[in-house]
Amino acid sequence: MITYNNGILRELDGRRLYYTFMAGARKLISSQAELNRINVFPVNDGDTGTNLAATTRAVIESLLPHRSYKVTAERIAEAVLLNARGNSGIIFAQFFYGLSIETADIKSITLSEFAESVKRAVRYIYEAVTNPVEGTMLTVIREWADYIYAGRQKFTDFNQMLISSYEVLCRSLEETRLKLKVLAKNRVVDAGAKGFVLFIEGIIEFINNRNLKELLRSRYVSLQLPSPEEIIAEEVKYRFCTEAVIKNVSAEKEVVKKILSDFGDSAVLAGSKNMMRIHVHTDNPADLIFRLKDLGTVTFQKADDMVRQSDSVFRRKFPVALVVDSTCDIDGSFTEKYQVHIIPVNIHFGDNQFLDKVTIRPEQFYSMLESAKEYPKSSQANEAAFVNTFSHLASYYDSVIAVTLSEKLSGTWQSAVKAARKVSRESGKQISVINSRGISGMAGLLLARIAESVEKGHSHQEIVRMAEKWIDNSRLFIRVDTIKYLIKGGRLSFMKGLIARLLNINPLLTLDKDGKVTVLDKAFNRSSGLEKIIKHIRNHLTGRKTWNYIILHANNPGDAGWYTARMKELTGMDPLSVMNISPVIGLHTGSGGSAVALMTE
Repeated sequence: MITYNNGILRELDGRRLYYTFMAGARKLISSQAELNRINVFPVNDGDTGTNLAATTRAVIESLLPHRSYKVTAERIAEAVLLNARGNSGIIFAQFFYGLSIETADIKSITLSEFAESVKRAVRYIYEAVTNPVEGTMLTVIREWADYIYAGRQKFTDFNQMLISSYEVLCRSLEETRLKLKVLAKNRVVDAGAKGFVLFIEGIIEFINNRNLKELLRSRYVSLQLPSPEEIIAEEVKYRFCTEAVIKNVSAEKEVVKKILSDFGDSAVLAGSKNMMRIHVHTDNPADLIFRLKDLGTVTFQKADDMVRQSDSVFRRKFPVALVVDSTCDIDGSFTEKYQVHIIPVNIHFGDNQFLDKVTIRPEQFYSMLESAKEYPKSSQANEAAFVNTFSHLASYYDSVIAVTLSEKLSGTWQSAVKAARKVSRESGKQISVINSRGISGMAGLLLARIAESVEKGHSHQEIVRMAEKWIDNSRLFIRVDTIKYLIKGGRLSFMKGLIARLLNINPLLTLDKDGKVTVLDKAFNRSSGLEKIIKHIRNHLTGRKTWNYIILHANNPGDAGWYTARMKELTGMDPLSVMNISPVIGLHTGSGGSAVALMTE
C-alpha cells in the first residue's frame, strides 16, 4: 500500500520501492557513457558508468515487484550484490545490502524509519572498503544520509525529502574535486559519486511525473554520449579488476580482507559469510582465486582487463573495437598489438567457477583435471558479459566486431548476438558478431585477418563481408591423445568410446563447413596420428596458397615442435602462433593432444 494524502507520499511499500529503483537505474544506464568519461579514480579505466549500469540493470531484468517493502529491499540487495561490478558497483550494492539488513520486517516504511535505515546503512559501506577514501561515493552517500536523518521529523513526505536532499547531493558531489587531487587535476567530479547522484535524480524525476506506464515502456534506454573533454591518462598499477562471489565462507572478514590486500589494492568486501562479494585490483587473478576457493565456494568471478580498458579511453589505435571469447587461441602479443578485448568462457569444477585463461591457467587446469572427483563442465560466456563489454566500447569506438567460437559448439554466439542488439539499440553504434564456425586457432586466424584489415583501413562493412570467405578458407586438424575426455565431456558416446578404446583407436578430428566436430581419420598411436594430420594438410594445400597457420597443443610442447618443423617444410612460413590451447577446449581433449589451424588465400 502506498499512502498518499492529497498527493503526498507518506509511506513507501515494496512496489513503490521497486519502481523508484527502476527509475534511478534508467537514469544511470542512460548516463553511463558520461560516467565512463570522467572515471579517473581509483583507476582511469573508463568503466564506472558501465559497471554501475550493469549493477542496476540486473534488478530491472531479473526482479518483479512485491507488496512488502522488506521483501523487495532484500531482493534488490541480493540482485545488486550478485551482479555488482567494479569498485563503485560493489559499494552501491553494499549500501542496499545494509539498507535491507537495517529494515524491520514491514510491508511499508515511513519517512522517519527510512531515514534511520539509510543512516545505519552507511556503516556497511565504510566497513566494506579496506582503505576508505573521502571525496568519493562514500562521502556523498554519507552526507546525504546525515541530511535525511537530521531532517526526518520536519520533512512532510518522501517527495519533499528527496527534492530537498538533492541540493546536498549536488554540493557534496561538487566538493569531491576539492578532496581528491586526481579529480582536481582532471577538472572532474568523482564518477561513482556522480552515479549515485544521477540515481537519486532519476527517482526524483519519476516521483514528480508519476508516469508508471512510460517507465515500464522504456525498456531500452538510449545512451547519452558525452561531449569530448580531455582527461589526463594515468598509469594503471594493477592489470585486472577482479571480483568474485564466495558462498559459505569459513574465514572471518578481516582474514579475507588481508588476503585481498596482499594481492593488490582497491579491496572491497560486501555481504556476509553466507554470500560475500569481493573486489580487488591485482596482477594475479588466478593465484588469488585459487587462494579464495579454499575458504568457500566461488560461484562467480569477473576479471576486467584495466590496461585494455584504459587503452580504449586514451590510446585507441583504430576506430573499430575487436572482441573475442577466450576459446580463440592466438599469441598474447597479437591481442596486445591490436587491443583485442577477450571475454572468458566459464569452467566449473563442482560448484567452483573459474574464468578460462584468466583465473585458471592451463597448468592449473590439467593438474585439477587429473585429481577432480567430479568431471568439470564449461558454460558459455553469458549475455551480460557481452553487454558490459559492448556498452563500454560503444562509449569510445565507432563500431565493434566480435568473433565467437562456432554456434554449433556453444551458445556463446547467441549470447553475443542478443547483447549486440541490445547495446546497438541503446548506443546507436554498429556491433557485428561473427560466427567463426571454428574454435581455437581457427578463430585466432580469423581474428588475425580481421585485425590486419582494420589496420589497413577497411570499413566495418567490408570486413564483415570478407570474413565469410576467410571462414570458408579455414581448417582445423586435431589429434587427440586419449578419447577418455571426449567420453567424459559428452562429445563421444560411451559405447563408441568403449569400442575405440578396445581397438586402441584415437580419432583425428576436424570441423565441417557448419562448424560441427567430425571425425577426419583414425590413428593407432601418436606417431601415426601426427603423420596422418600432415598428410591431410598436404592434400588440403594442393592447389592452394597458405595465408597463415597456428600450432596448438594441450600441455604437449613436443608435438608443437614437431608440427612447427613439418609445417615450415610444407609452407616455407613460420607459424603465426604456437599456443597451449584454452582450458575450455582441453576439458574435452585432455592433456597431450595437438592440432594445426590453417587458413588459405
